[in-house]
Amino acid sequence: MTPARQALRFHPDTLGGEAAITGQRVGYIRVSSLDQNLGRQLDGIALDQTFADSVSGKDTQRPQLEALLGFVRDGDTLIVHSMDRLARNLDDLRAIVRVLTARGVRVEFVKEQLTSPATTPRWPTCCFRSWARSPSSKAR
Repeated sequence: MTPARQALRFHPDTLGGEAAITGQRVGYIRVSSLDQNLGRQLDGIALDQTFADSVSGKDTQRPQLEALLGFVRDGDTLIVHSMDRLARNLDDLRAIVRVLTARGVRVEFVKEQLTSPATTPRWPTCCFRSWARSPSSKAR
């Protein structure tokens, strides 16, 4: 993290009722097999740290996901290409997002153009329902 970003981390501001983003931008990338391209998912997005797993998303027992959960802290933003890269089922996705947001970590899904925490506490429920009904989640 650059000294300028480090300084911002401890001087939050308020914009429109929500605290300004002051922490690190952390990326999580997951591919199911070693021959898939890790770099493509968050290409062109400025990140301070990246965690990448080359394993199935069928459960949450993934080495780099666990490392990420130990690394992020209040004020950080986790950036993931899409919801299905973080979890393959609705229960796991909700559980991971709840853990992160309870710790003050924002979660941004690039493909879905969603960022939590939102101003409404119902954000996870409405968005997860939408994801559960999407064609990509049904094809898995």
